[in-house]
Amino acid sequence: NVFFFFFLIFLSSFYRKSLSRSSVRSRMSLKSPKAYNSLQKGAVIWDPKPLQVKKIFEALKKGLNEYLEAHQAELDYLSGRHKDTKRNSRLLCSGNDFSSPSLSPLVKQIRSVERYIRKLEFHISKVEELYEAYCIQCRLRDGATNMKHAFSLSPSTKASRESLVELYKNFQECTEDMCFIESALEVHLGEFHLKMKGLVGFARLCPGDQYEVFVRLGRQKWRLKGKIETDDSQTWDEEEKIFIPNLHEKFEIKVTELRGLATILVGVVTCDSVNFFTTKPQAIIVDITELGTIKLQLEVLW
Repeated sequence: NVFFFFFLIFLSSFYRKSLSRSSVRSRMSLKSPKAYNSLQKGAVIWDPKPLQVKKIFEALKKGLNEYLEAHQAELDYLSGRHKDTKRNSRLLCSGNDFSSPSLSPLVKQIRSVERYIRKLEFHISKVEELYEAYCIQCRLRDGATNMKHAFSLSPSTKASRESLVELYKNFQECTEDMCFIESALEVHLGEFHLKMKGLVGFARLCPGDQYEVFVRLGRQKWRLKGKIETDDSQTWDEEEKIFIPNLHEKFEIKVTELRGLATILVGVVTCDSVNFFTTKPQAIIVDITELGTIKLQLEVLW
C-alpha cells in the first residue's frame, strides 16, 4: 500500500509536467482576440462533449474530402483539355504556357482550381491538428479524473491533499483547453444555406391558410411567414437564410398556424446537422406533426 501511494505521487508529478508541455495555449497559436475574446483563462464556457465533437469532426472531414476529390477530378479534366489543346492546336502554343504572362481562360481556370485545392488541403490539415490536440487534452482530462479517484481511496495525508488540489487544477485546465479548441474548430465548419421549399400536408393545407415557421440554431434564428394560395401554391416572405454550424446545438423547427389574432401550435421538431456536411444540396423533409400529416421541406447547402 505504501509503494502504491508513492507511485501515485510520482504519477501526479509526471502528469503535471506532461500537462504543462501539452497545454494547447502554450504550444498552439490558436488565439484570436476578435474571435475568442470571451475564452480567457479560468472561464469555462460549457462542458466539453467529446462524443459530439468526434461525430462532427468525422462528418466535417468526410465532407471536406468530398470537396477535395471533386475539385481534383475537375483539375484532372481541365489539365487533360489543356494538353489536348496544346497538342492539337498551333494557335495556343506560347500564350497558354504556364510560365507565360499571357494566360488563356483555360489556364486561368486551372490555376484557380489549384489554389482552391491548396486551401482545402490546408483546411483539412488544420481541422486534423485541432482534433488531435483536442484528443490529447481529453485523454489528460480523463487521466486526471482517474487519478483523483485513486487518491480519494488512499489515506488522507498532506501530500495526498496537495496532489488532489493539483489534479483538480489540471482537470480544470484541460477542460478550458477543450472548450477553447471546440470554439476554434467551429470557425472551420463553414456555412449552412437553408432554402424554404414549403409545407407538405395534402388535405391539411387549404387555400387561405397562413403559417409561421421558426428555425433556431443556438442563438441564430429565422422566422418566416407563408400563405397557401388558391392554386395550392405557397408564398413565403423569405426563402433563404444562412446559419453558422454549431458543435453542440441542433436545429429546432417550430411551425404554428395563424388564425386571425390566434396562433395554433402545429408541432416542434429537432434536426441534427451532422448529415449536412456534404457537397450536394440535401433535401430535408421533417414531420411536423406526430402522424406526419404536415411536413416541412427544406434544402440545405453546405
